[in-house]
Amino acid sequence: MTSEAQAYAQTLGEEQSIWFKISPFANADDPMAVLMRLAARHGGCIPISFRSERIFILSEVDHFRRVLVDNVDNYHKYFDGLKPIFGKAMITVDGALWQKVRQPQQSYFHPAVYADYIPFLMVALRKKIDEWAGMARRGTSFEMLEQTWSLAADMICRALFDREVPFNPHTVFGAVKAYTDTSNHRSIRLKKVNGGLTDVTEAEPPARAIGAWLTLPEAVISAAPWQGREKTLLNMMLDAEKDPEKPDWDHQQVLDEIKQYLWAGTETTALTLGWTFYLLSRHPEAAARIRREGWEVYGDREPTSADIEKLTFTRSVMLEALRLYPPAWALIRTAVADDEIAGHKIKAGDRIVLCPYVAHHDPKYWDDPEAFRPERFDPGNVKKRVKYSYLPFGAGKRFCLGGQLSQIETMLALSQLLRRFEPEYLGQVPPPVAASVTLIPKGGLPFRLRELL
Repeated sequence: MTSEAQAYAQTLGEEQSIWFKISPFANADDPMAVLMRLAARHGGCIPISFRSERIFILSEVDHFRRVLVDNVDNYHKYFDGLKPIFGKAMITVDGALWQKVRQPQQSYFHPAVYADYIPFLMVALRKKIDEWAGMARRGTSFEMLEQTWSLAADMICRALFDREVPFNPHTVFGAVKAYTDTSNHRSIRLKKVNGGLTDVTEAEPPARAIGAWLTLPEAVISAAPWQGREKTLLNMMLDAEKDPEKPDWDHQQVLDEIKQYLWAGTETTALTLGWTFYLLSRHPEAAARIRREGWEVYGDREPTSADIEKLTFTRSVMLEALRLYPPAWALIRTAVADDEIAGHKIKAGDRIVLCPYVAHHDPKYWDDPEAFRPERFDPGNVKKRVKYSYLPFGAGKRFCLGGQLSQIETMLALSQLLRRFEPEYLGQVPPPVAASVTLIPKGGLPFRLRELL
């Protein structure tokens, strides 16, 4: 490991680590059912005291509005435990630095530029289609999230960085899983407490994951350009690093922003696709309708951004999957000053955990909330929805910058992959979930494929 990775590794297993704190909940048999019961019992506000720390788990729309919109500047992002992953990337910082870092990146996530990205996304998809055709012919079973993660990483690298993926995405996927497995962090904590571990080495999976992860940004920068495009997000960041008028954009900032896109930008799309394929395997009539819609909208030619806008049922399926299985099941903030939320006294320093998952499954807002009903998101039904009851990408000024691009990637992948394949889920129904940083299937999502053409 590098000295930076070694330094981060020594912090693993600390008592104050968020990974150690959430491990009993994350590893519960059915953590989301526990969360739903507690939220109902406590009226949407679950107060928790952890030694000197106060935590409020909130799940009502009024709570979301207060923290994310009405008094947003009083609630700063909380990313303790994720510094090795994101550093001081846009996703972790607040205030003036957040504005300086976000502003020059916004133009690369404007709807007007997404049309330019679609041909690059299609290259990644054609590569995945060829890979899946081989697995279908061999009858190979596989982990769906590993497949969707590698696809999303390929899409991000080509569209935003003008690079072919300069690392083994399957190896990196394994590193991501190792780092976000709270049982690994708990194991290190117990070894430290028992005196059996004083120096955290690469023998511990999270430490090995940190070492692998920190090499990726430089690998992206040093890789040969794929097409030699001048206007890319990566080139913008590298130019900002050289600009004396942008002192905040040092080399470390560039590295941290690349980390953000390789993890957060990839993870959300991968999970959305994985959970959607699971739901479609249980509802083959919806998968068939997605196939028909693709053929009706763009036939056998390559789709355009205008075509994607017309894939209304495909979008509804994706949005319903995000309701049932939101990757960002919780949003964590720290109160900067005292406040009051729906009668609850909040003190400076309190941790606030907003839970979109609970609102997404609350019968106050959704009829038969556990059912898969894409028609909830038909254009005519969207206006009937209670505001802030659906937050797969957050809300307010901290709304996820890449959320719309992730949706385009997901819709394009669903439309293209389903016309060639029928994915068959092989695991437990429903899949048990683990509530880590994101909402993940505890035992993975095992699949096999049947080729349709």
